[in-house]
Amino acid sequence: GSGARANYDAKAERFKGDEQVRARHILIAGKDAAARAQAEKVLEEIKAGADFAKLAAERSADKGSAAKGGDLGFFGRGKMVPEFEAAVFALQATGDLSGVVESQFGYHIIQLQEKKPASIRSFEEVKDELIKEVSTNVKHEARVAYAQKVQQGMKVNVEAIEGLANRYSAATTTVCQTTTCQQI
Repeated sequence: GSGARANYDAKAERFKGDEQVRARHILIAGKDAAARAQAEKVLEEIKAGADFAKLAAERSADKGSAAKGGDLGFFGRGKMVPEFEAAVFALQATGDLSGVVESQFGYHIIQLQEKKPASIRSFEEVKDELIKEVSTNVKHEARVAYAQKVQQGMKVNVEAIEGLANRYSAATTTVCQTTTCQQI
């Protein structure tokens, strides 16, 4: 099936595994000034060298991750609330800390553990999907190709007409004293 391989090469974009991050966080619940102050204090302690996992276990309101030292495991985009996602994907290096990030849940302090760049699934992984596709696509693509030819034919004419119109409007009333007359 060289068709499948060609399809893969043409559409390798489609087989990207998204960028993934592994992060841990400490959530201070509440939206008031006291909660924010507490989050700021926790952030200061971490920056001063306190153990993130220990603080998460003691203070995070997210009990599920607190038990794991705040660890959320690997996740891609679209899994976390937008403010959290924006903050975590902005972190570059392992160990980088966010500032205090506000979300609907309260205030988070996030630390990047690991980043997996977007990867492209290999041809072998997606081969079967593609072979199925090729057989259904052959008929469809013949129709599309025909439609595209028709459209391209039209497009060329439109461009030619617009080009002509533009040359006319660019030339002023003295059109026939210049060489544009002969060109049109």
